Amino acid sequence: MNDVVKPLSPRLSAVADKPGDRPSREEAEAAVRTLIRWAGDDPQLEGLRETPKRVAKAFREFYSGYEDDPHEVLNKIFAEVEGYDDIVLVRDIPFYSHCEHHMVPFFGMAHIAYYPTKGVVGLSKLARLVEVFARRLQTQETMTAQIADAMETALEPRGVAVMIEAEHMCMSMRGVQKAGAMTLTTQFTGAFKDPAEQVRFLTLVRHGKA
Repeated sequence: MNDVVKPLSPRLSAVADKPGDRPSREEAEAAVRTLIRWAGDDPQLEGLRETPKRVAKAFREFYSGYEDDPHEVLNKIFAEVEGYDDIVLVRDIPFYSHCEHHMVPFFGMAHIAYYPTKGVVGLSKLARLVEVFARRLQTQETMTAQIADAMETALEPRGVAVMIEAEHMCMSMRGVQKAGAMTLTTQFTGAFKDPAEQVRFLTLVRHGKA
């Protein structure tokens, strides 16, 4: 009997451009020059002349997650773990992302835990998974759910817990301008739907912190 592959939301899988869908680098640089003029400056000034090229290059790095497949990140599972089936937690994974509403940064820490069933993945893969989704235009809520969904699909664990804490520059440097305000989001699946398991997860995340 063939395994049924769980369908993914369009924003969960890698974004593969069709020929012609992505603007050329020249078009991207022209758009940056337009934005510089819109801001009130002259893109031909010495300090700004190379800025469009720099911005286009930076965008390739900022949004490299569109070219990555989360399933590829989690495709190698180690089954020989001597019967270990308790919680696996990686906390304090730093990330930087960009808000899809204003295209300004938000950044913070991600904490991920799961109860393995068929095996475990390398710990660095969980940090890499965060990076895949962070390097896209995002909302914190969507990113939290995407990480949990990707782990559910790839690992089939007994449960997944994801918590993200972040500061959003769209609140700190514009709008209400409340620097230092933190946003916290969580996603719990399977065994972590149990409030006692959520307390255990949060206790382990906070352990040793002031």
